[in-house]
Amino acid sequence: MDLYSGYINKLIEELAGLPGIGAKSAQRLAFHIINLPKERVERFANTMLEAKRNVRYCKCCFTLTDQEICPICLNEKRDRKTIMVVENTRDLTAYEKTGKFDGVYHVLHGAISPMLGIGPNDIKLKELMQRLQEDVEEVIIATNSSLEGETTAMYISKLIKPTGVKVTRIASGVPVGGDLEYIDEVTLLRALEGRVEL
Repeated sequence: MDLYSGYINKLIEELAGLPGIGAKSAQRLAFHIINLPKERVERFANTMLEAKRNVRYCKCCFTLTDQEICPICLNEKRDRKTIMVVENTRDLTAYEKTGKFDGVYHVLHGAISPMLGIGPNDIKLKELMQRLQEDVEEVIIATNSSLEGETTAMYISKLIKPTGVKVTRIASGVPVGGDLEYIDEVTLLRALEGRVEL
């Protein structure tokens, strides 16, 4: 038996489909939205639509941005000779919060996972190799410590080593199976400082 009318149920269902939102949280959010003034709900809905329409990949590093080139890639003070490879934009954000990395990034948008049918051609590896045509001295592989992240790290290492570019991997300190976006800045900083050459 449905407790609420169709519109409320539909809103709860949509919210429950978001990552990290369970049934109770979805219900709480739905009632909060319904009780907001109409103008605020319209502004919220329009903000989501505008973000969906205007956010794209940076032409250099492939992070999400609403410009052609993201602010990190545009920053002249960044060390373009050091590229940190991450799985997604959330991981990039986690490292930026440490305030200690002054290089640039490359966002893969995934990791190699044969079980899920994700191969090297399904992530931004070709684009990373193109970037190595520039003056790059080191590639830091900062993929997650999961099986997929480790597989991706080893694959990237084997691709890059013949080019003569130094390849390093972030050090342990990041728990196995942990996602970078949920790890505190101190642990991330230790992992970055203790990276090892592959």
